[in-house]
Amino acid sequence: MENIKELKNILSIPRDIVITSHRNPDGDAIGSSLALYHYLIRNGHTVKVMFPSEYPANFAWMPDADKILIHDIEPEDCNGYLKKANIIFSLDYNALERVDKMGEIIGVSSGVKVLIDHHLYPENFAEYVLSDTTASSTCELIYDFLVMMDEKKGIDLTVGECMFTGILTDTGSFKYSTSPKLFRIVADLLERGVDDYVLQDLIFNSMTEKQLRIMGHILNNRMEILPEYKTGIITLTKKDYEDFNIQRGDTEGVVNQILMMKKVKVAVFIHEQPTIVKLSMRSKGDFSVQEICRKYFRGGGHKNASGGASYSGLSATVNKFKKLLPEFKEQLDAL
Repeated sequence: MENIKELKNILSIPRDIVITSHRNPDGDAIGSSLALYHYLIRNGHTVKVMFPSEYPANFAWMPDADKILIHDIEPEDCNGYLKKANIIFSLDYNALERVDKMGEIIGVSSGVKVLIDHHLYPENFAEYVLSDTTASSTCELIYDFLVMMDEKKGIDLTVGECMFTGILTDTGSFKYSTSPKLFRIVADLLERGVDDYVLQDLIFNSMTEKQLRIMGHILNNRMEILPEYKTGIITLTKKDYEDFNIQRGDTEGVVNQILMMKKVKVAVFIHEQPTIVKLSMRSKGDFSVQEICRKYFRGGGHKNASGGASYSGLSATVNKFKKLLPEFKEQLDAL
């Protein structure tokens, strides 16, 4: 990050700060936001964390998660805090459209804007930018940010637990985007008292009976394997959402289930929403689903984990994806 001393000087006196992250926040969005929140609160700032939409229930245990503001639920309060903020942090997203209507206010805000993110192609909307596409997660970058600020001492147990949550979830429990640097950070967090077993249990062993039955339905009735392309597809219709009363978080991680099969190298979850069809893609090895999402489905993300969207309807979207596969067959055969 350029001008880190300048930003450090700005943060040297109490400020009104808003921390924002993307719609449908995941563990990294929540973890990075709350890690930064706890650090800033302890340094005398007035801080609000807000997301466009609600976060999954399996992260409700996180310290002060109940104080997070949701724009879909409290738009007037959120807009008020954004308009009066001296500093707005944008975490785990690279474009203002990722925060929906909040982005319109952030774009015209007179407050200082700080972007901390690890996605490709960041938009130029912030005065201070910490962007590293090689980082495992935004939580890894929050750690780097505090080190750059000479505030490593500010990484207490609470901040460390939040960071570890984002790292753990964005790496798929250390299966993706790892590096020697990341493991040195994780070792430091454990030395500061983070209990990795407890956090794994809180995050991954909190499914309800309903969620488990949804998973059973999906795997039994909504999974299709295309062995010639080493690809698996899961689909969900609007009727599935109605029949099973599927809520936000109920399908968290479902796309990763397909990759548990040895011969499957690409997994796609295509699900029908009220006005849009969303896609979540995962891959193994040196195969970029980011390229597919960016080029064909108005999305992006990381090489092995990306998302996109379509307005063509569920069946048309599935057919479009299948018709793309021959283009990548040579790459898939090499995996």
